[in-house]
Amino acid sequence: MNHSSSAHRLSAAGLLITLGIIYGDIGTSPLYVMKAIIGHGANNDPNPINALVVLGGLSAIFWTITMQTTIKYVYLTLQADNKGEGGIFSLYTLVRRTKKKWLMIPAIIGGSTLLADGIITPPISVSSAIEGLKSLPWLGEFNTVPYVIAILVGLFIIQQFGTSKIGKLFGPVMLVWFVMLAVLGSVQLAGNVSVLKALNPYYAYQLLVEHPGGFWLLGAVFLCTTGAEALYSDLGHCGKQNIRVSWGFVKIALLLNYFGQGAWLLQFDGQVLEKGINPFYAIMPEWFLLPGIVIATLAAIIASQALITGSFTLINEAIRLNFWPKVRIDYPSLAKGQIYIPFVNWMLMIGCIAVVLYFEESSAMEAAYGLAIVLTMLMTSILVVYYMYLKHFHKILIFGFIVVHGSIEIAFLVANLDKFAHGGFITLIIGLFLLTIMWVWYNARRIRNRYVEFTKLDEYLPLLEQLSTDQSINKYATHLVYLTSADRKDEIETKIIYSIMQKQPKRADIYWFVHVEVMDEPNTMSYKIDHIVQNDVIRVDFKLGFRVAPRINLFFRKVVEDLVKEKEVDISSRYESLNKLNVIGDFRFVVIEKILSNDNELPIYEQIILDIYNLLRNISLPEHKAFGLDTSSVETEKVPLVITPANDIKLKRIH
Repeated sequence: MNHSSSAHRLSAAGLLITLGIIYGDIGTSPLYVMKAIIGHGANNDPNPINALVVLGGLSAIFWTITMQTTIKYVYLTLQADNKGEGGIFSLYTLVRRTKKKWLMIPAIIGGSTLLADGIITPPISVSSAIEGLKSLPWLGEFNTVPYVIAILVGLFIIQQFGTSKIGKLFGPVMLVWFVMLAVLGSVQLAGNVSVLKALNPYYAYQLLVEHPGGFWLLGAVFLCTTGAEALYSDLGHCGKQNIRVSWGFVKIALLLNYFGQGAWLLQFDGQVLEKGINPFYAIMPEWFLLPGIVIATLAAIIASQALITGSFTLINEAIRLNFWPKVRIDYPSLAKGQIYIPFVNWMLMIGCIAVVLYFEESSAMEAAYGLAIVLTMLMTSILVVYYMYLKHFHKILIFGFIVVHGSIEIAFLVANLDKFAHGGFITLIIGLFLLTIMWVWYNARRIRNRYVEFTKLDEYLPLLEQLSTDQSINKYATHLVYLTSADRKDEIETKIIYSIMQKQPKRADIYWFVHVEVMDEPNTMSYKIDHIVQNDVIRVDFKLGFRVAPRINLFFRKVVEDLVKEKEVDISSRYESLNKLNVIGDFRFVVIEKILSNDNELPIYEQIILDIYNLLRNISLPEHKAFGLDTSSVETEKVPLVITPANDIKLKRIH
């Protein structure tokens, strides 16, 4: 979506945009949290209403939202912003500068579980909203599955066209949603203000410690704060000031609705509600049911849209940090930061449809929801603690954070483990699958890069100058451009020298070496020029943030334009007939693609990693496409990567 820089400043427009982007997930939780706490017994029949469960559940919700969402995320974690960007990978780039390799473990665990649990968020939100239609007396019982799937499919299909235009409606719709939550809750609360005694944490203690099986209800309570991680991930869209101010309004609206549902439930203490009754819809006047369902459905769609957009951003960051295979990234509109990743879009769609078909009803999804996201929160906490240590927070504050939030999240993790057999295993399997991809891709590149050989460029500069003027060799290109992974300007891969001088001598008027460095800052876009040999050898170093897609063809063209403007280089054709007409010389890119040689003897673990890596390369873009290079001007050369040559080859000569 298109957000100007004004969206980051505290303003009415910024607050409205924040409502539309940040709070979709956590904002739609009243649709299913109280329903999940009340729970169902055998044969999926509702349990009798228990006043202790209602009051204890409300108390646990209030203190969970206060301790987790408000204190941990809104006020503490938002401080760990990377040039205004948030999310677990942004947090990782803040702390990885210390070169502690173990930090990538919580980063990829958190990233994979966040993406995995996100597959269940659109189905549970949309299903809970659509199931409100069952509350309409004139509609009767019907199957909601086809409608939920139709909405989700439509949502994923429109991603390829961009959402910048309809995105302008998100803020107003969510404002209406939160006002509706507050009004509906306040009406019920006015009829039974005694429910406010649940603000006393003693009721939460009673539920968790004294009520039989009460501790396991934490798995349902946890659903009220699952959107806190998404709140942090979307920081870059709105800025922390807008989030902190708007959160006050959102929190009040959420709590009013929760307590309103609780006040309504208490009047049925000891009774059993009819099957399928959702307290969220039960507190609506009958005349408002249909408009309420429409508003709830729109809010669920917006929540799903925010999650999809967040998934695109998450994978884009993972690609730039070498945690994920390079897949195609499209730009459906000119809106700043809006991207579309087809592979991720269709993967999420298939996952969401599978979840709907498997669980069918939101009540079944509640039993599986939250197990993976609590792991994400734990991983974020680990990185936040290390960030606090690096920023020299007071030791008492760090210790307090570890004790308080560590205890809360471990308790939530234990309680959520009860969901494993009820469908939680699905999100964990998905998370493990995604974790394997990230782990393999990251470590395979480390193994391969460990054996890339570099040589001193100075030793070959005289040869490059001579080759450039050697008329006995046909000219390969006027401008020959190589992508190099050498961090130092005085070094170059031996394979590049081999490509230029031996594989097929490549005469060119100017040799360009282009290096791309991924920066820890999210949106950095800068470059540096080194004229190693004037008008013969030029090196370009791009410094790109981890959220910037490496569209090297566009960036390189801009660099050349700048150099021509400053008269630092002459790019006109060196062929006499064309030079007279001021024709621009041709540019040809050469990409060296390293392939694993069969002549290797590796440890079993590394061999398995590289075997899986080779499978993953089937879904990964070729290097030239990953760097955004024009296919018409690119040559790809494959070179064998001999890591550990086989030794003791016993070959006998026969005379």
